[in-house]
Amino acid sequence: MLTLGIDFGTSNSAAAVIDDSGTLRVIPLSASRYEMPTAVFFDAETHHVLYGEDAMQAYLSGHEGRLLRSLKSLLGSALMDEYTQVDGRALRFFDIVVLFFKELKRRCEAHVGEPLPRVVIGRPVHFVDDDPERDALAQTTLSRAALEAGFSDIRFQLEPIAAALDYEQQLEKETTALVVDIGGGTSDFTTIRLNKQRSALADRSADVLASTGVHIGGTDFDRLLDLATVMPLLGYKHIGTGARPIPNSVFFDLSTWHFIHRAYTRKALHFASELWTDFSDQAFHKRLMQALQEQHGHRMLSSVEAAKIACSLSGNPTAVDLHFLETRLAPTLDALVMQEALQQAIAQVVECALACVKASGLDRVDVVYLTGGSSALRPLVHALQTAMPQAHLVQGNPFGGVAAGLAVVGAARA
Repeated sequence: MLTLGIDFGTSNSAAAVIDDSGTLRVIPLSASRYEMPTAVFFDAETHHVLYGEDAMQAYLSGHEGRLLRSLKSLLGSALMDEYTQVDGRALRFFDIVVLFFKELKRRCEAHVGEPLPRVVIGRPVHFVDDDPERDALAQTTLSRAALEAGFSDIRFQLEPIAAALDYEQQLEKETTALVVDIGGGTSDFTTIRLNKQRSALADRSADVLASTGVHIGGTDFDRLLDLATVMPLLGYKHIGTGARPIPNSVFFDLSTWHFIHRAYTRKALHFASELWTDFSDQAFHKRLMQALQEQHGHRMLSSVEAAKIACSLSGNPTAVDLHFLETRLAPTLDALVMQEALQQAIAQVVECALACVKASGLDRVDVVYLTGGSSALRPLVHALQTAMPQAHLVQGNPFGGVAAGLAVVGAARA
């Protein structure tokens, strides 16, 4: 019986199996790519529930409904058991995670042509920083969700260890590696000895030298860049009447994937509308209310995310497309803006990476292996190379690597 490996990500999810012939298969979860956005859209027009790429396309094309993203960020918090209104009914956030897992399982089983009750799920080093009880609750909640989705044999593995085991398949000699897994919600690190001769062993704990993690990832980078480029156009840091800045809470909610829905509540809309007396320039307030009333939060963040990726890949200034607010509204995201906005967050990520090498007892590693959806972020790659100049940087599969490694773990323990 096959064991499915699932990388349930904050921004994107992926899955893989090793089939009966021993061939690793990363499973295509959407028509255009292997990974799928971790997104659920409750379409108020058709009353259908859409997932992944279909969910994002329906929302961005203007369908009426409710989009939920970054559900993984709620694990370990009381919010997971709270109810939210979707298409005229109340559902717990936990129930929505179950729906997503059911759809993920359905797509995987349709691809391989057989039931997949056994699964190895990736988890970050820390779901919640510096809180072991909430961290344990997060894994327990994820296990319950997988069980309700139809999985019966559920195991977990740290995501950076899974990525390392995928990378190990490429190696011809023993290598010490720092695996840097920059996901949507966390950055996770493992210092590990890799040797392909040991890849079939079920227990690799002797090769794992240290693991660390910090609750900073791609969605945090999106939030910081949104606050730097888009939110000022809505009044963030605007000095209003009485020489006082506009209250920040509405801007922080609008720029945080899993809190955007809070900005649309009746209470939040009333609070924002009453702020008009605080604005010395009413154009900012008008734009803010348009964004709230027309529920453009996810569109704004999606535009920031797209500009972040384009700017990071090309190194060229990139416009953040806000045409849905105003026809020619397009602030520029460039390398300097990215560096200034992300400097502190990247410094924390690099500090955690260095702490992982130090905790391993090694003076240096041979390789820094980068994986995860935000691992190609140009300022981050530069900062890691500067911090560890003697190590060889290897860019791995940003989305499928962890899932592939989880499949390796599942096959070894079958």
